[in-house]
Amino acid sequence: MRVLMTTTPSPSHLAPMIPLAWALRAAGHDVLVMGQPDIQRTAHSAGLNSVSVGAPYHGNDSVLPYLPPGVRPLQVLGRNNREVLPGAAKVYATHARYMIHAYLEVARAWRPDLVVGEQFDYTSLMIGGALGVPAVHHRWGVDPLTGPARPIAAIFLDGLCRRLGMDGLPEPHAVLDPCPPALQAPDAAPGTPIRFVPFNGAGTRPDWVTERPAARRVCVTLGRQTLVTNGLPLLRHVIEAFDGLRDEGGAEVEAVVTVDSRFRDQVGTVPPAVRLVDPTPLNLFLHTCDAVVHHGGCGSAMTATAAGLPQLVLPQLLDQFTVGDALADAGAGIGLDTAAAQDDPEQVRAAVTALLTDEAYRSAADRLAEAVRDMPSPARVASDLEQLVATGQSPAGAPALAAAS
Repeated sequence: MRVLMTTTPSPSHLAPMIPLAWALRAAGHDVLVMGQPDIQRTAHSAGLNSVSVGAPYHGNDSVLPYLPPGVRPLQVLGRNNREVLPGAAKVYATHARYMIHAYLEVARAWRPDLVVGEQFDYTSLMIGGALGVPAVHHRWGVDPLTGPARPIAAIFLDGLCRRLGMDGLPEPHAVLDPCPPALQAPDAAPGTPIRFVPFNGAGTRPDWVTERPAARRVCVTLGRQTLVTNGLPLLRHVIEAFDGLRDEGGAEVEAVVTVDSRFRDQVGTVPPAVRLVDPTPLNLFLHTCDAVVHHGGCGSAMTATAAGLPQLVLPQLLDQFTVGDALADAGAGIGLDTAAAQDDPEQVRAAVTALLTDEAYRSAADRLAEAVRDMPSPARVASDLEQLVATGQSPAGAPALAAAS
């Protein structure tokens, strides 16, 4: 069969779907990734064919103009509450309105049997409805967003969908969910489970990975957007927290900090036990680490969860706060959700120390990793999607569509 994968123009939104694309390709199906230029490098690094439609999106243009120099989103907005989350629907519904006609032109020429879109790509549902083929959504991970956002998107896109011959915005035939139930947002509707397989880009394993750490090792990764949105002072505070930090045996804890080369000179002098590295696929070295410090992005959180590592979450906006809450509620992490706490090296140090010394965090992280391993593989789900296309029935074990949307 021919599968069209669609995504909003953020590489991190495409990444969770890539293992499913691999499974579909391995099963002999044609897969084409469609999106704006922003996601093409990610698709190609995964070995996937793609089609580029439209101009670059430049997603940071919707954030950077509202930030004073040196101030990051958390310092302007504070902790985002639930009333703020549905606003994301307007951003992605507007994106769908602008892109659907160009996307439909490609889709009609390619004639897919199945459309798979990430959780905020409403064009996938519209393409499926217009072409009369099943459309499936794929969550990023912890998902507090799509439930409150979808009704808003349905209203916003209703007229356009009707002009395209549909009775409003179609429901997805299934929602694929890579998040283990114990970690999923409490208000998220049930989905069809699919095992999370990390994809953090392609890369070469660094030589230092084979060096045995002298003490505990902690990964610090704030994602690709945190530093762009004035997060350098935060990174410096986190690095300062590792100055002289020692484990139970008195050995200095090593911090492996991923920093894009364009920001490296701005980081400044770092303590001896801090190793600055270029952005590297996390799954190449997390097995050598004892904990992870990150910003609450679903990619970082789910990768660390699959690796069975305790996590310190320093959220900056939107669903990142829910990610931190979920890990804390599961006993596998700590969240510092105010700028004052995040910018205090002593509080960061105390949180990292707790993750390294309290066995309860490691035990909870191990349970989450086991839950990830117990979920159906992408290969199994690919087989179920074949059934969906052949029979029009939802994948085996999927909830009713009204519950899965």
